[in-house]
Amino acid sequence: MNKVKAILKKEPMLTVSVIAAIAAMIITPPSVGLFKEIDWHTLATLFMMLTVLEGFKKEQIFWPVLRLAGGIGSMTMLTVFLVFGVFFSSMFVTNDVSLIIFVPLTIILFRAGHKEHYILPVISMENIAAVRGSLLTPFGSPQNLFIFGQSGVSALRFIRYMFPIWILSAGLLIIFILTLYRRDIHEETGIGTVEGYGELDPSRKSRRYLYLALFAMIIWTIVSRTGLWPAAVLIVAVSIFLADRELMARTDYVLLLTFLCFFIFSSSIAANPSISAFLRGAVAHHEYVWSILLSQVISNVPASIVLYPFAVNKGALLYGLDSAGLVSLIGSLASVINYRIYVREYPGKGLAFIRTFTLVSLAFFAVMVIPGYLISRTPL
Repeated sequence: MNKVKAILKKEPMLTVSVIAAIAAMIITPPSVGLFKEIDWHTLATLFMMLTVLEGFKKEQIFWPVLRLAGGIGSMTMLTVFLVFGVFFSSMFVTNDVSLIIFVPLTIILFRAGHKEHYILPVISMENIAAVRGSLLTPFGSPQNLFIFGQSGVSALRFIRYMFPIWILSAGLLIIFILTLYRRDIHEETGIGTVEGYGELDPSRKSRRYLYLALFAMIIWTIVSRTGLWPAAVLIVAVSIFLADRELMARTDYVLLLTFLCFFIFSSSIAANPSISAFLRGAVAHHEYVWSILLSQVISNVPASIVLYPFAVNKGALLYGLDSAGLVSLIGSLASVINYRIYVREYPGKGLAFIRTFTLVSLAFFAVMVIPGYLISRTPL
């Protein structure tokens, strides 16, 4: 019991989801139909993604690319490399993993060049890049994965729908970077090559190939919507267990359990006629605003599960969820991960992170909120 309390205290989002699920089941007693409504396909796909990406992190698959950053001489170009490294990689390895890869590297490089005063604004822009870059693909974030799986639209249609806001976000990020270095656009990094960084162990090459192959299979199961996804889950589980069973313990089961609890909450309130009628009337045609506001309370991933059954315009819901992370730290789980990485390196500077993060993100949100709303009025 003490261990359970410790986990719930450490993971506030899980605590909220457990309380919400229990409260919903008290209001609407559980039934067999309730558990049939849970999206086991999304949970299984998320399990595969989280487990294989743990392999990516452990085997440092991106290190050879990241080592190139040490040789970039201009602070402007280095920041472009780092921010857009997050922007593009988040489309494939999810927004939180891209931050886990690039934010520590940013801190290492800026420390080496004695440019630590740039760390906070740059990792704040990396956070924006993770949130806005990942929105393009169905598998860029958990909420995208969930809505894509539920909506029935093709992967091409999904990408085409998200492209306008994605390309606008890329352009605005460039403007933000140029604004940061406006006093000296050619300022040197003073870093040089980061020796010893990015060297891979040749003896573990087979594991890297295995994880890349498994990742390709997961992407195929998502895009093709094959009914063979249970077989894919079995292949991933057995392969990881045989290759490195330690990864099974490192999978983010807290996120999976949080998802499960919010699925139970959503299914329970949807089964209650009074609550369902209220939410359907309140959320319908106001999805963009509801998704942004609710995400500030429970984050965008849980908000996607809660609001989806009552949304008419799924595109507006998606756009709002992918904009919510720009409003506050709680708006996106990826932002919380970024915060954790920074305060681990700079204990006692959490408020400085929140202050800079909020200022930079809200400035970005203020520019993008109206275009996002206008584009989202077209259904997905």
